[in-house]
Amino acid sequence: MPNPAILTVDDDPAVSRAVARDIRRRYGDRYRVVRADSAEAALEALRELKLRGEQVAVLIADYRMPQMNGIEFLEAAMDLFPSARRVLLTAYADTDAAINAINVVDLDHYLLKPWHPPEEKLYPVLDSLLEAWLATGATPTSDLRVVGHRWSAPSFAARDFLARNLVPFRWVLADEPEGAELLAAAGTSANDVPLIVTADGKSLVQPTEADLAAHVGLATTPAADFYDLVVVGAGPAGLGAAVYGASEGLRTVLIERRATGGQAGQSSRIENYLGFPDGVSGAQLTDRARRQALRFGAELLSAREVVALEDGGVARVLRFADGSTVAAHTVVLATGVSYRMLTAPGLAELTGRGCFYGSVASEAPNCSGEDVYIVGGANSAGQAAVHFSRYARRVHLLIRGADLTRSMSSYLIEQIARIDTIEVHPTTEVVGGAGGKHLEQLTLRDTRTGDVRNVDTSWLFVFIGAEPCTDWLDGAVARDRRGFVLTGPDLTRGGRRPPGWTLPRDPYHLESSMPGVFAAGDVRAESVKRVASAVGEGAMAVSLVHRYLEAQ
Repeated sequence: MPNPAILTVDDDPAVSRAVARDIRRRYGDRYRVVRADSAEAALEALRELKLRGEQVAVLIADYRMPQMNGIEFLEAAMDLFPSARRVLLTAYADTDAAINAINVVDLDHYLLKPWHPPEEKLYPVLDSLLEAWLATGATPTSDLRVVGHRWSAPSFAARDFLARNLVPFRWVLADEPEGAELLAAAGTSANDVPLIVTADGKSLVQPTEADLAAHVGLATTPAADFYDLVVVGAGPAGLGAAVYGASEGLRTVLIERRATGGQAGQSSRIENYLGFPDGVSGAQLTDRARRQALRFGAELLSAREVVALEDGGVARVLRFADGSTVAAHTVVLATGVSYRMLTAPGLAELTGRGCFYGSVASEAPNCSGEDVYIVGGANSAGQAAVHFSRYARRVHLLIRGADLTRSMSSYLIEQIARIDTIEVHPTTEVVGGAGGKHLEQLTLRDTRTGDVRNVDTSWLFVFIGAEPCTDWLDGAVARDRRGFVLTGPDLTRGGRRPPGWTLPRDPYHLESSMPGVFAAGDVRAESVKRVASAVGEGAMAVSLVHRYLEAQ
């Protein structure tokens, strides 16, 4: 296959030549530099590359171009090569445009012209972007195909699993000619979707997530039987613990049941995380943290469900759903929380068929021109409302309270107020849902007046509640009445240590009632439900792991 391309587009011939020259000098032996003098010419070049099945690693576009500016070009180019990294060339006067581009096209970087010397201002940026692309986007999206129905819940689950694990794939409808051909070749029918066709031509019919993970290159089996540290859950807290544990020399394995990032990984834009003044998407933040953990030597296991924690004397033993085990000196519990299911009649059977829990970024383009309903008043719901407003005709934000001030950050409230297509409905709850193959109608109730009304929609996204994923810990560690793990001072009452505690000291700050087992992030009782605090607790847990190991 030909070398992947780096495409540059600038209507100024001198700048265009300079960009291509500098890039070719450093990367010409590994990448093909494609140069265009207009956005239209660049899009035509991309279409030709797509038809030939070639890859594009980076798109570099000048902001000030006639007919179609750089942001508009990058937005159009995303449809052809969604995994390509995106860079905007701007003058000092255009930095506001670059910041807007971060929100519109999930821009990876903007470069101020001139960038000389390139060794300091251009190459480090491209090195980082190419490393990220090689880690997540170097497989052509056409290599892996998912065949299914638009409103099939199992088809959605497969697509969502792949998307959240940053595995490129191509979605093929079962009732299209290509889909029908693939189903026939696999000896199956449209009733048996999803069908996954891998890069080597292997067909997987309705695979489990574990089977799917194993066939798309995600690690599912630990390389060893014993580790210094096992981290359960790959949200911000778990990723933080894995990065610090592995970087400090601990043999570390990170186990995730579904996809790295947790709820934070689904956020379309996190704007109050330290060090990202222009915001960062949850997927980007997760991708960087995952690559960082792997670079330090941590193992990452996907699609593995831990069902029990056992005290093995000097070891802590974790049991998987298939009966196998892994043991370690210490454990960090970072399983986070899940969104609470709506109990309104008619919605359970529509899950994955119009009713979704959390922000499903892959569904946003499908909402174009339609009404979207979002339930929840916290930051995750607000971020989703802003994201879906770029596609939907109108976004309806349903909240139980009188306003957003008690549960949402002020910066998000101000953003929402500035977007005309977002409408906030206070004191409103969903009391019913109906539909055939997919969601077609919601029943809403005003909690103040009791008035009930029906609205037509195919899209409902739910962001309510925070239920800890800790049922599997029953009997192993102490939890509060809601299921959150109790740690440190919360375990001691009247100077008495927790029952069964055998060490001649009180539990460390993040330590559970089982010595050597720590909890970090949202799963811990009384924790601050923020990405930054979760990452901090993951790092702090590792420092306490060292203290625990030194005392053994």
